[in-house]
Amino acid sequence: MNDTSTARQAKASGLDDALVADLLAFMAQPGSTDDAFNAFALRLFTHQFQHNAALQRYCQQRGRTPRTVKSWSDIPAVPINAFKDLSLSCVPPQDCARVFMTSGTTRGEVKGRHYHPHLAVYDRSMTLNFRQRFMAGRDRLRMGILFPDEQLMPNSSLAHYLALALREFGTPESRYFMEQDGLQLEDLCETLTQVQRSGEPIALLGASYSFVHLMDALQAAGLQFQLPAGSRLLDTGGFKGQSREMDMDTFYVQLSATFGVSRSQCINMYGMTELSTQFYDDGNAVLPAVKSGPHWIRSRLLDPLSGQEVPFGERGILAHCDLGNFNSVTTILTEDVGVAVDGGFLLLGRAQGAQAKGCSIAVDDFLRAAQSGAAA
Repeated sequence: MNDTSTARQAKASGLDDALVADLLAFMAQPGSTDDAFNAFALRLFTHQFQHNAALQRYCQQRGRTPRTVKSWSDIPAVPINAFKDLSLSCVPPQDCARVFMTSGTTRGEVKGRHYHPHLAVYDRSMTLNFRQRFMAGRDRLRMGILFPDEQLMPNSSLAHYLALALREFGTPESRYFMEQDGLQLEDLCETLTQVQRSGEPIALLGASYSFVHLMDALQAAGLQFQLPAGSRLLDTGGFKGQSREMDMDTFYVQLSATFGVSRSQCINMYGMTELSTQFYDDGNAVLPAVKSGPHWIRSRLLDPLSGQEVPFGERGILAHCDLGNFNSVTTILTEDVGVAVDGGFLLLGRAQGAQAKGCSIAVDDFLRAAQSGAAA
């Protein structure tokens, strides 16, 4: 098969190498104008409309096609629960190199699946953003990872994210402190004592609930640390669905006291399996902290019942347009409540009441469109 035939076959299968190359170059730019972001979002929408059958049927039922959609904000937002019921992929799922799956909270729960033909885009998105938002001008930082590695959790996007952080930004002394038999508390305490004496800064990264377990264990042992200047903490995920919940202010008060790190150096990452890009704040001295992302992702706040954008400053459901989602769908409707503010948005919690009902209606609409098209 000649090069032209190979390229044609790849494009027919939903993988467009030129599109990916242009996307990687777009991410590498220092920023983006509104027009440039809009043009790339529309280009991706056209590609996904052509190769993602479920998305195409949903958009057609809403009268949204590449001819009628003129702005990234006009692209229909796909409810994240649709990732549980449908294979939202331009490339056949069996041809994808990696699939990230959501963590089910109950046994037997269907998990959402996000298919990646390769991880070049995901990895570029993570490393560019992480360097700017977490590394604070450092090339490398000693890291302790409070989460299982990719061998233990091969379908976890967070496991891959943390593996990237350690590989790309960690010093040789960096390591995992969460293994198959649980938290390696003795090893971690030994490491923290060592860095406390040496003055070498360290970054601890993990799920929010990993820190809760760690702080409980340290409190039971009567231990606290005063980590060296330049040390940072990164948590993600929150506490919903866990065996014990903690309000965020109490969490960061305890985090700061336990490790001797100011709340301004306690960074929260907001991400999800259905996205390829993460949001960060600039510390949690004040709550809720403003979250923002890089120039290849943009957010809107929607009324889930009408689908219309709410006025600036009013509560709505977060919808994100992530250009990193080149193979699935650019625009997703979350179940997270937020409010737009200068510089980003405030994350206020999960949808409840009428908002949750609106999110469920959006899921029903999407699945109905997909199923009707499949039955036709």
